[in-house]
Amino acid sequence: MKKSKIGNPLPVHGSIPDPTDLVAGATGAAVLNLANHFLIAMPAMQDPVFGGSVVYVCEHNENGVLGVVINKPTDMTMQVLFERIDLQLSAGLSMPIVNEPIMFGGPVQDDRGFVLHTPGARYSSSLTVTEDVAFTTSIDVLEAVASGAGPQRLLVSIGYAGWSPGQLEDEIGRNGWLTVGADPAILFDLPIEERYVAAIKLLGIDPLMLASEAGHA
Repeated sequence: MKKSKIGNPLPVHGSIPDPTDLVAGATGAAVLNLANHFLIAMPAMQDPVFGGSVVYVCEHNENGVLGVVINKPTDMTMQVLFERIDLQLSAGLSMPIVNEPIMFGGPVQDDRGFVLHTPGARYSSSLTVTEDVAFTTSIDVLEAVASGAGPQRLLVSIGYAGWSPGQLEDEIGRNGWLTVGADPAILFDLPIEERYVAAIKLLGIDPLMLASEAGHA
């Protein structure tokens, strides 16, 4: 799996996406862009890394796909992370923030931190995905959080998920993933243990029926 870079969306490889996910490329052909979508692992997926996961897609282009798993907490909290990177927490920082768990964002660069957050202040290495979500890889966003001046809503992960060109399309074509437009409330506000079911419900699907169908596949 390789890290993607900002650029044009990937061509479609055999999948039949929702028409709202299609845009016109330079040649006029339809291309698939799943940025600002959730990838929801099918219940039958037995992968030890991605089974039961919801991935927020930050970027989807000709170099591949970059996303962050949003429902697999580690045993590390924000306070522990800040201690490890030698950042002093502001005395007035609210307890819910310092006790917030760090997510396992994926197996790529799992020794580095990544932050999904609401846009606002400018950071040195940041990608604005939508007016509701930005993705930052530079430490200045964590410095702002530690001082009490950071984004109001955020999710911090260790590592990220990445797919090389065509890889995710192939997995979707083999019924490994469901896709749906992302909801920032699920990403930032909903309890972690409720995010998988909530993401499935965005599709209008009963998660219990989906699990039953998967079991009889």
